[in-house]
Amino acid sequence: MAKKKPPQEGARRVNNPNVMGLRPEVLEQPITETLEINYMPYAMSVIVSRAIPEIDGFKPSHRKLLYTMYTMKLLGGARTKSANIVGQTMKLNPHGDAAIYDTMVRLSRGYGALLHPLVDSKGNFGKVYSRDMAWAAPRYTEARLDAITGEFFRDIDQDAVDFVDNYDGSLKEPTLLPTTFPNVLVSANQGIAVGMASNLCGFNLGEVCDAAIAFLKNPRIDLLEYLKAPDFPTGGALLYDEAALRQIYATGRGSFQVRAKWRYIPQENLIEIYEIPYTTTAEAIMDKVAELIKGGKIKEISDMRDETDLNGLKLTIDLKRGADPEKLMARLFKATTLQDSFACNFNILIGGMPRVMGAGEILEEWTAWRMDGVRRRTYFVMRKKQEKLHLLKGLKRILLDIDRAIKIIRDTEEDAEVIPNLMIGFGIDDIQAEYVADIRLRNINKEYILKRIEEVAGLEEEIADLQDIVDHPERIKTIMTGELRAVKKKYAVPRRTEILYDAPAAAEPAPEEEIPGYAVHVFCSKEGYFKKITPQSLRMSGEQKYKEGDGPFLQWEASNRDELLVFTDRQQCYKARLSDFDDSKASLLGDYLPTKLGMEPGEGFVWACVTSDYSGHLLLFFENGKAARVELAAYQTQTRRKRLTGAYSDKSPLAAALVLKEDLELAVYSTEGRVVVFHTSALAPKTTRSTQGVNVMTLKPKWKVERVLPLEQTPIQNAARYRARVLPIAGMLLKEEDRAERQISLDI
Repeated sequence: MAKKKPPQEGARRVNNPNVMGLRPEVLEQPITETLEINYMPYAMSVIVSRAIPEIDGFKPSHRKLLYTMYTMKLLGGARTKSANIVGQTMKLNPHGDAAIYDTMVRLSRGYGALLHPLVDSKGNFGKVYSRDMAWAAPRYTEARLDAITGEFFRDIDQDAVDFVDNYDGSLKEPTLLPTTFPNVLVSANQGIAVGMASNLCGFNLGEVCDAAIAFLKNPRIDLLEYLKAPDFPTGGALLYDEAALRQIYATGRGSFQVRAKWRYIPQENLIEIYEIPYTTTAEAIMDKVAELIKGGKIKEISDMRDETDLNGLKLTIDLKRGADPEKLMARLFKATTLQDSFACNFNILIGGMPRVMGAGEILEEWTAWRMDGVRRRTYFVMRKKQEKLHLLKGLKRILLDIDRAIKIIRDTEEDAEVIPNLMIGFGIDDIQAEYVADIRLRNINKEYILKRIEEVAGLEEEIADLQDIVDHPERIKTIMTGELRAVKKKYAVPRRTEILYDAPAAAEPAPEEEIPGYAVHVFCSKEGYFKKITPQSLRMSGEQKYKEGDGPFLQWEASNRDELLVFTDRQQCYKARLSDFDDSKASLLGDYLPTKLGMEPGEGFVWACVTSDYSGHLLLFFENGKAARVELAAYQTQTRRKRLTGAYSDKSPLAAALVLKEDLELAVYSTEGRVVVFHTSALAPKTTRSTQGVNVMTLKPKWKVERVLPLEQTPIQNAARYRARVLPIAGMLLKEEDRAERQISLDI
């Protein structure tokens, strides 16, 4: 019988009767000892051997998978079935095929979780931005190593890193992969251990290489100058917060905001979301939006659907008529994960111990580790060359008397005595003698031996140079700098995540409920004095007051929530809400638009219009006789921009403008006294604001377009005389009966 184990210290025996009446011994143990003896080793195993990445940027599962694929010659070779790779990896990672395949999926190009995928995949590997898009089974998909992994295995056979036995001692595997660039900062990684976790965001490869090169030259660099901000494979827009990023770079902890990218399609009155934050999924966004619609918190959406296809992610939101897309998206950014935060926790294993480090400290640790790897690689190459030099020096002695060497071998009776006799005869060691004895008969000619001896001088120079590299860290840094530049040139790609430097102000939406919606009458004078008057105040007031030399120009009936577009003589458009102006009275001059809108010095007011939904077209008439029809939606912006440059063409001064809701006939007057009447349907709409338009009226050099009015607002009696059959046309001189003097106002 096996002997009973002695009770552990601190434990005590108790009797516990069972149903058979026996009273076996039961060992009680304090909970503190149970945790210390059983749980702590498990916790350390999870931390050190499973969940926390190391300085090469990999967890053990990643490293075992990639090394297995390397030994299968899948770097540069043809793809093989994923099931084959999973089976081979189990020789190093016995955690089960499902866990290994999940690891491969995350590293794959098809899944898209990394800025630089490490596995070149073929087949359905799912998508990182989808919660429900499942990947195919490993028997259907194929994979091989991506080209960038060559930077992980370049030094793997040159003693740059340590190798250890696998779990059953049948194979060797590397403890780390000798990455030639700071992959730990490029490849995003996440892990949950026992009592701690790790969450690393990715950075742009080009920026990381630049930062590492600068750090090698001067460890006191300002890292923010090189690492602009994190970069994510799903794109999106990062809301730049310098204080938060500096905290992350210094401590390894902190968070920042990333929001989705979207565009408004005015022709179809819908919003397309084409990039979302890395931390969310399309399904989570749609579920939350559906919840908001069902709860009555969002009323501007008529439908939302997922139109993701082979071209990439696309979530489409159909808007109800009159909905403001900017206000809606501002509210969705607050209420859904269309804007989400990424919490950084740069926890990395250094020498088997977990440490939370800032990006600067990570670069420092990687630089020290990589310098040691380059030194080991250089020493390995040097040792190989020293061994070859040692053999050639032995061969050089044989050159003195080849015939004597042959005679020694021929006269030796026993095979075991050949090496000792050569050692005695030429004064060489056993390694050199073994090399000489193994030379083929055809290679004992002088030409062969002389060529080998000529290599001695070259080898001695190479060895001296390699020894100098080993002894001087500055030369190692130079080698690392060259490798980093080569990696950047070969693999760097542009940033995917846009940086929004003015995001904090733009991210604050102005909920429509906070802006009271009531009817107003708006007046604008020729010199740019602006008044917003309520109907009640207008009924009680008398005559409108204007500055001397000024007079009425434009007026509208609008809502307090409408937007005002003001055009200047420098081809700029200033945007403001009517709610930004205080209610005024007819007896006051009103707000001076150049001052109120902060125009540039010397910039003058030209024209203005009011819109609620940016529907319709803007007709622009220039003094040179050209006219442009531009969609009013071209002046709509997704962000709350206050000024648009290039609002119209600068080739000729603006003579007149009007907002067109439906096509009608217009009368164009020139300073020569000629008039052209034409239908606006003859002008094709353009999407470019600065278009020069088409020629409507041909003018002699000294004449220009003076004004443009709807035909129904002119005193013209015989419109047929001035109506154009084709454009452009010089027009007809205005007859006396069509010059009736009367007050004409253009209500736009």
